[in-house]
Amino acid sequence: MASAHWQSMPWVKNNKDKISWGQLTGSGLALTISANIADKKSMTVIVTPDTPSALRLETELDYLLQEYKVMTFPDWETLPYDHFSPHQDIISQRLETLNALKQQSKTVLIIPVSTLMLRTAPPSFIYGQALKFKCGDTVDAQQLKDSLTESGYRHVQQVMEHGEFAVRGSIVDLYPMGSKTPYRIDFFDDEIDSIRLFDIETQRSSNTVKEIDLLPAHEFPTNPEDIERFRIAYRAEFGASSEQDSIYMQVSKANWPAGIEYYLPLFFESLSTIFDYLPEDTAIMHLADIEHAAKSFWDDVEKRYENRRVDPLRPLLSPEKLYLPVESLYQQFKQFARVNLTQAKLPTKAGNTNLDAVLIDGVRIDHKKPEPYDAILKFIAEQKKQKARILFSVESDGRRESLLTLLKTTNLKLKQFEHLNDFTATSNDVGIIVSPLEQSISLSGKPKLNIITEQELLGIKVSQRRRRKHKYEQGQDALIRNLAELKEGQPIVHLDHGVGRYLGLQTIDAAGVATEFVTITYANEAKLYVPVSALHMLSRYSGGEEASAPLHKLGSDVWEKAKRRAAEKVRDVAAELLDIYAKRQSKPGYKFKLDGQGYRDFADSFPFEETDDQRNAIEAVLADMQSNQAMDRLVCGDVGFGKTEVAMRGAFAAVNDGKQVAVLVPTTLLAQQHFENFKDRFADLPVEVGVLSRFNSTKEQKETLAKLENGTIDIVIGTHKLIQDNIKFSDLGLLIVDEEHRFGVRQKEKIKQLRADVDILTLTATPIPRTLNMAMSGMRDLSIIATPPAKRLAVKTFVQERNDELIREAILREIKRGGQVYFLHNNVETIEKTAFDISELVPEASVAIAHGQMRERELENLMSDFYHQKHNVLVCTTIIETGIDIPSANTIIMDRADKLGLAQLHQLRGRVGRSHHQAYAYLLTRNSQSLSKDAVKRLQAIESLEDLGAGFALATHDLEIRGAGELLGDDQSGQIQSVGFTLYMEMLEHAVQALRDGKEPTLENLLQQQTEVDLKIPALLPDDYIPDVNIRLSMYKRIASIANADEIDEMKVELIDRFGLLPDATKNLFAIQQMKLQANKIGVSKIEANIKGGYFEFSSDTKVNPTFIIALIQSNPSIYRMEGANKLRFNIEEKNGQERLKLISAMINDFDKKASA
Repeated sequence: MASAHWQSMPWVKNNKDKISWGQLTGSGLALTISANIADKKSMTVIVTPDTPSALRLETELDYLLQEYKVMTFPDWETLPYDHFSPHQDIISQRLETLNALKQQSKTVLIIPVSTLMLRTAPPSFIYGQALKFKCGDTVDAQQLKDSLTESGYRHVQQVMEHGEFAVRGSIVDLYPMGSKTPYRIDFFDDEIDSIRLFDIETQRSSNTVKEIDLLPAHEFPTNPEDIERFRIAYRAEFGASSEQDSIYMQVSKANWPAGIEYYLPLFFESLSTIFDYLPEDTAIMHLADIEHAAKSFWDDVEKRYENRRVDPLRPLLSPEKLYLPVESLYQQFKQFARVNLTQAKLPTKAGNTNLDAVLIDGVRIDHKKPEPYDAILKFIAEQKKQKARILFSVESDGRRESLLTLLKTTNLKLKQFEHLNDFTATSNDVGIIVSPLEQSISLSGKPKLNIITEQELLGIKVSQRRRRKHKYEQGQDALIRNLAELKEGQPIVHLDHGVGRYLGLQTIDAAGVATEFVTITYANEAKLYVPVSALHMLSRYSGGEEASAPLHKLGSDVWEKAKRRAAEKVRDVAAELLDIYAKRQSKPGYKFKLDGQGYRDFADSFPFEETDDQRNAIEAVLADMQSNQAMDRLVCGDVGFGKTEVAMRGAFAAVNDGKQVAVLVPTTLLAQQHFENFKDRFADLPVEVGVLSRFNSTKEQKETLAKLENGTIDIVIGTHKLIQDNIKFSDLGLLIVDEEHRFGVRQKEKIKQLRADVDILTLTATPIPRTLNMAMSGMRDLSIIATPPAKRLAVKTFVQERNDELIREAILREIKRGGQVYFLHNNVETIEKTAFDISELVPEASVAIAHGQMRERELENLMSDFYHQKHNVLVCTTIIETGIDIPSANTIIMDRADKLGLAQLHQLRGRVGRSHHQAYAYLLTRNSQSLSKDAVKRLQAIESLEDLGAGFALATHDLEIRGAGELLGDDQSGQIQSVGFTLYMEMLEHAVQALRDGKEPTLENLLQQQTEVDLKIPALLPDDYIPDVNIRLSMYKRIASIANADEIDEMKVELIDRFGLLPDATKNLFAIQQMKLQANKIGVSKIEANIKGGYFEFSSDTKVNPTFIIALIQSNPSIYRMEGANKLRFNIEEKNGQERLKLISAMINDFDKKASA
């Protein structure tokens, strides 16, 4: 990276040397590090304050140092003393990194300080356990199996994750730790004949390789001698063991319980640290704020040790045995040469050097200003005067194309370069690259170099993550109306022509212009071809059985009558909804005051990074609570997506303002878990948390009731006991309801009465559609948490006929990796027999039983034992549906899954997959031939929607399967049956809005239509651009649903990133959508144009100024004329399609400028 642009900084001379570099702002940090270590052969270690900064730096340095091995040593991603183990992929990456440190030269290791403090297995174990296999090697097959087992690999029937192997005759499948892919080893007698890669999903093999490296499967040894060492060390540390001690007993049997990593010291004579893996000439660079981060982490470790050491069944090792104390960490630093890195400007003295660079600011493109490009153009002009160079950096090919289009109007000619080094090697003044550099910087080299990233230029960090979030923000209706799942033959609704059957996409050459059409068949085999530009006219038919969906006749008045009847019903329903909503709004709620600093401290103590959706939900809840109206918000998100933290933030706001909080849950077990979670979360605050459930004795319940009445308890968690008449609160301000649909009718009525007096926050994993509809209709506010937490994996779901071999394999796979299994058998009469059968089938398992007819204390003790891993299989009924969180339970087997409802299936599947492990759900049926149609649909829906965050979509599937009548009431079901649920809800939405605006809902304004545009130019997604028909249809629908210019830009970027540069026909499609948005806004209902001219049709309430139209006709009577009251015809010949597009756009712009507000 040698270049006149990069400032040469002083370097350390020996391992006692210590220097500091200052003013390393923005991407100047990565640029300066890379420029100054590029010619060094020794290893460099960079210590960061946290994981996000380590990952960010790794991305930038990996891009800049192309000849170097740049690695991050990952954290376990569990909290200190957690009861579950790191994900296999994390262990794999850690082992790979430790093994790679042998290389030493031209290596950069980036490590968060908290990870550096964690003690590790010694190098002798990692290097000594590594094996290598080559084609042609002679290896005894049994010896290979024994070696793999001794290294901790799990023998399974089918390899699916790191650390597993399977043997079938002469073939061994193996997924080595540290490997990106699994391998298939083929033996010829005892000789390795071939080694091939294979695919986990298809299990098919592909390319061959000559050799593979094999690392141990764990960060601890697993052979009999080392297990004996563990046993001796465990007894010496914690005293004599007993049958009750599950950790000791399981390791004795060579099982590895979840969280075993926190007993790592017991496997070795002594542990090492990362420092023991580093050569003497290593240079350690550390960011200035690591000392504060290290002290904060050590405090957390000590706190968690004190909080968790009370469990006699899980004794803990002291923090010093697992982690380096801060003083020891800094003693280790002193053994190496060090470079301190800081953003601050350093004072002038020996050993200090500042980077001569500044952040670039004030260059943003602002479309709200009359001259949007003014700032950037002035900056460029100023820099050119100084003979400085300018390089634009964007994060993807799609962003590059978007920026090039954006800057085209400025006449700025940007040359594209593959890499930063390619640009610096030329003399070009201005260029553009795709790179991960995040922040703009001006480097004062000769000549000066300005790197401008899109973050500064566009004012936001536009990333893949943000675009994913945006996808969820397209609105709840977009989730329902998405046509991507539509199959040929299924009913589909056209706004003007009624319900037909979908026949697929078809490209037709009309008047020399290729256009793609959706083909729909109607009664008497009549066909309708709908151009993709009119896709907004289509919606999926749902709300009942497909077979009973009407099939309308084109041209008949049946559809019009159905729409009118639906419109009348919708008007009444909308008025009723608004009346309820108005009553709610008119009741003034308590306006909570939020202590800004106190809240920030509470939020910062959340040990995980919030997801975007979670952050939005929290902000919405706090805004509701601080408003004058009573809150009634529904937060919908899959199990484990962070709804509880949303509730806790609301609870903090309430208790911080002197109000009490009640948390209402459907089961006793859940009450206990919430109680423990709330106590843990509020442990550092003067907040009293109580619990009220049948697990409490009568005396305890009386004490709790008294404390509630006198205000001693701030937060109370309880079952329906909480809403009984004898409960008196001192000053209740917030009611949090978890899974409202699990409560009975009487309890729901009681909750409804409370709604009038306090703020209500409802949490649900799968909203029943009635709740969904109320939220969508504005009666309740809705927040959706659809983005999963980082590293969370979707639950792999299998629907299969019951067989013993499958059950045994599923249970063994889980318990061999230290996990636990739920076996759901929803019949109390036969549950004992089922548990006995499971014990016989899998004698290696420890089986327990749980069901709702057990005594409370017995059930509580049993669940506590399961939580502490005394048993690894729980045969249970649906009592676990809203049960406690068992992070190490990552497989669920549901017997007779066909008997369960969709919401139940989803909730039960959500009991697993709570940690970073791949979780599995097996939905077993007896005989697939005898299943009802509805059962098949339910199982298909749950299997197909295994994506994380699918709860919201499942509620709409439920609506399709069960029919709208059952869910919304019979009075509306007839109208929904005739027009389809999606269109009915759309009409209802518009009716509510019309009444709010003081307008009478009419059929016309209920069916708000987009402008029709036909310019006789190709406007489509070519099938060689997006070959998959369903994806193409989905993209057409999304483009047709775009609501503003920003969404158009985002969609273009997404298409470029996924499918490549936009073909001309696709550019036209976007241009026409942009035109529709503008025309729709000003009341132009139809635009048609061809080579000879065309016309504009205006709606009855158009905003286009009539005097402007009159003036236009008077000044150009040969070109313009009116046809009837609302059609303006123009005669302008334009054979070139692109020029015609520009002409119509210019005319729409003129209409827009003269439109009334």
